[in-house]
Amino acid sequence: MLKFSEDHEWAKLDNDSCSVGISPHAVEQLGDIVFIELPEIGTKVDKGDAVAVFESVKAASDIYSPAAGEITEVNSALLDDLTSITPESAMENWIFKLKINDASDLETLMDEGAYTALIG
Repeated sequence: MLKFSEDHEWAKLDNDSCSVGISPHAVEQLGDIVFIELPEIGTKVDKGDAVAVFESVKAASDIYSPAAGEITEVNSALLDDLTSITPESAMENWIFKLKINDASDLETLMDEGAYTALIG
């Protein structure tokens, strides 16, 4: 199940694990990314918590957790090559994975059609 937030994060649920990234639209809006701050593995978060930061030549942008849970993995490969974060690769470049407490947290997120309408 793939869902999107109004803050341009995407969340892909697989059982009780959720991969989180930012949408191609968000990457486009940010421009060239110059710094990423990833969360610590084992951090417990609530839905809506800012857990990561992307800084670009234009602005800094918080990345929010779509659900309450615990950070189980971070994509540290992003730190090695910031130029790999492009609109074309945004859907493959997850930022962190989260073991969620309750899948109903994701019910307020949009499906792809609703998200496309939001940014269109």
